[in-house]
Amino acid sequence: MKNLIKKIIPPFLLNFYHFSLAFLGALIYGFPSRNLIVIGITGTSGKTTTAELTIKILEEYLKEKKSNQKVALASSIKFKIGENEEENKLKMTMPGRFTLQKFLKKAVKNNCKYAVLEVTSEGIKQYRHKFIKFDVALLTNLSPEHIESHKGFENYKKAKGKLFEETKNIHIINIDDKNADYFLKFPARKKYTFGLNQGDINNKDLNLNLLIPGDFNIYNALAAICIAFSQNIDIEFSKKVVENFKGIPGRMEVVIEKPFKVVVDYAITPVSLEKVYKTLISDFKNKDSKLICVLGSCGGGRDKWKRPVLGEIAYKYCDNIIITNEDPYDEDPLKIIDDVAKGAKEKAQKILDRKEAIKTAIKLAKENDTIIITGKGCEPLMCLANGKKIPWDDRKIVKEEFKKNQKQLNGKI
Repeated sequence: MKNLIKKIIPPFLLNFYHFSLAFLGALIYGFPSRNLIVIGITGTSGKTTTAELTIKILEEYLKEKKSNQKVALASSIKFKIGENEEENKLKMTMPGRFTLQKFLKKAVKNNCKYAVLEVTSEGIKQYRHKFIKFDVALLTNLSPEHIESHKGFENYKKAKGKLFEETKNIHIINIDDKNADYFLKFPARKKYTFGLNQGDINNKDLNLNLLIPGDFNIYNALAAICIAFSQNIDIEFSKKVVENFKGIPGRMEVVIEKPFKVVVDYAITPVSLEKVYKTLISDFKNKDSKLICVLGSCGGGRDKWKRPVLGEIAYKYCDNIIITNEDPYDEDPLKIIDDVAKGAKEKAQKILDRKEAIKTAIKLAKENDTIIITGKGCEPLMCLANGKKIPWDDRKIVKEEFKKNQKQLNGKI
């Protein structure tokens, strides 16, 4: 029904509708962002971890200064105001206009100084960023995503660019990203860059020693330190905070340690999936062990181009590939699985039931093997046809099936 309405209504009317809702939401809640330092984090991947690292630094800094001010966070996994937090069950990284403005109003009422928001291209496309006074705009990285929705990568990039176009104070850019020059062209009062070996904040100088794995997390940590630096927070202070950071749910989360590892990650793009596989091979795999993957393709009805690409990446890095259901929405899940399987070729094992797929992976695993389950991370719901949502948690399923498997191996059942 929603897709039908989009086809019928002319684009300019749809844009006016979204813009009007954004203004109305801000008006009803009294334009709360004017009373906060709002930090917008955008990019294809790394937004959630960067946001979590950022609020950790800001919270520790305010605590160090003995300030009674707080920090607010709206991310793909939670809404947090000070010590109070709740799970994000919306299946939206960037909430709708009224929800977002209400959240910011609540942050003001609870004496928050900072509000950190994940900003998505889909959110920008629907004007959810409008009438929010962003003080800081940060780009983590950019790679093809939401291509069908935006009708091409350039439009996707331009959507991200609108956050920088409308943020006049501080811009922070990943200088190592090949699209950095595009984002650096937007005018701002101050500009900062970060990168592995170059930029205002770089790992060549800092030599970060993180508890969370992956080079991509070094970028996320540098981004957070750069945000803190833009707020006059000492670099060494920020470094100490990020080096003690133990990670967040559903992002390279090791759910089972022994006799084999089971890792859950949100990776839904080709670039992020490849980074996850490379990290696991580097950190855990040896010549006698296997990498077993369970994957699907996020969001039925969208980004169909990347399905065989995800399969190809799994084929390149994984020894066993189990392709399963993820969030099919109104699309035939078997069709989605078949599309992914084209890239995985003869390695593909297709199992529609995601619980059964996880169970199969656990039964396949031997000592020192690694199972990686991607696509949902810590998401609490699976989205099916006709708007139906069922409770889900990959991590919970892993623990349940691992326990059953261990009992069977011990001959107790």
